Amino acid sequence: MWRLRSPRISYLVGRLSQIEITDVKVQHHRCCQTQVSPPRSSLQQTKYDPPDTIVPRTYIGENVSRKDKTKYLYSTLLELNDSKEAVYGALDAWIAWEQNFPIASLKTILNSLEKEQQWHRVVQVIKWMLSKGQGTTMGTYGQLIRALDMDHRVEEAQKFWEMKIGSDLHSVPWQLCHLMISVYYRNNMLEDLVKLFKGLEAFDRKPRDKTIIQKVANAYEMLGLLKEKEKVLAKYSHLFTEEGPTKTHRRKSFESKKHMHLTSDQRQSRNSLSEEK
Repeated sequence: MWRLRSPRISYLVGRLSQIEITDVKVQHHRCCQTQVSPPRSSLQQTKYDPPDTIVPRTYIGENVSRKDKTKYLYSTLLELNDSKEAVYGALDAWIAWEQNFPIASLKTILNSLEKEQQWHRVVQVIKWMLSKGQGTTMGTYGQLIRALDMDHRVEEAQKFWEMKIGSDLHSVPWQLCHLMISVYYRNNMLEDLVKLFKGLEAFDRKPRDKTIIQKVANAYEMLGLLKEKEKVLAKYSHLFTEEGPTKTHRRKSFESKKHMHLTSDQRQSRNSLSEEK
């Protein structure tokens, strides 16, 4: 008779067996005051199950601190080979039981990998993050471009720049623009450097760092465009004569904001002191 039982009956028999096993463990806990956790199961409690037969489900490793989890992943990434499948598999397994995407922990790991100059691994981790729709910020983009450049993959860095960033030059932070200019300069891609700088000037973007102008001027010189070099040096000569124009601007801005937050009594006291002087 049992040889011809239906799949439904087989399922019920298996379910009853699991309930009996769990019930024994619960009773043992009640008698001996010893906590015994059942193995993880995909079974969910239903209205037909006794209320004391289902032990609350917990996440794997929830008793492990975030710091220890981060250290574990970092050491794992260092030991893996350069296989994309191996790295992606380790990262997928690491976040499998996370309720929220651990972006802060991954940022910590990326910074540690950079200190160890593990540029290839940095690229793999960031690309995995982007494939998950995470870390889509200018900071992450810049970190990826820098890692690609240091991993001797400048063509890929340029392609990523043009696809994700370069089409919106009017709002790209100068820090990121300076990074790409440095990448072009270091890899002797002088025409691309000049093209990027002219594109920024077309949007009336004013460079705030003299090192940018110096690289542009050197690029013009190496390309044999001496007149263009003289023009750009003359146009931004104030960056070489003034000490820290950006810092001065920030200091004035901070003072103005600080003055706005002063009370009326504080302002009168400050004005009276200035008049006495």
